[in-house]
Amino acid sequence: MAEKPQPVKVLYCPICSLPAEYCEFGPDFEKCKPWLISNAPDLYPHLLKEANEKEGEKVSEQLQSVGISSAAEGAASSDPPGSTVSSKQEDVKRLPGGKIKKKEKQEVVIEKVVRNRRKCITIVKGLDLFGIKFSDASKKLGKKFATGASVVKGPTDKEQIDVQGDISYDIVEYITETWPAVPETAIFFIEDGKKVPAA
Repeated sequence: MAEKPQPVKVLYCPICSLPAEYCEFGPDFEKCKPWLISNAPDLYPHLLKEANEKEGEKVSEQLQSVGISSAAEGAASSDPPGSTVSSKQEDVKRLPGGKIKKKEKQEVVIEKVVRNRRKCITIVKGLDLFGIKFSDASKKLGKKFATGASVVKGPTDKEQIDVQGDISYDIVEYITETWPAVPETAIFFIEDGKKVPAA
């Protein structure tokens, strides 16, 4: 006759209350790692290797820090007083894929869009780069030109001001007078898909 199957003893983690085999799928695997290393090293051998590597790195860092400080003192005394070595780390913003994020140029772009063959909308972009709040700017533009002006998200999800009517050439003078932080050389028009300086 066949033997009866015996019940399997399951080792449960006291931190996440899951079986030790399933700790890595639990909510806080990082907290479980020390317990797993000490109580179930055969289930996660890579954790044991990582722990040994971390300990080795800590020891080597301690040795290097002691060696570097004593070497730096000796090197400082042997170098001539005029020579200094400085290592600068550039703070570059990297996007996914390794692309470098470029800093936006401070410029105001004014664009005239015609809709329904007669009605014009003047779009003003980039005032926020000079520290101007869009809500305040739209109120001032609406009062000055007696038109509707609103803050709208553009196609690139950046905010812009839509002013009803064709005020593209009058607006340059008003912007430079109202906000002196915006130089006239930083204002550009978009005409026929090309960026043209206003000055």
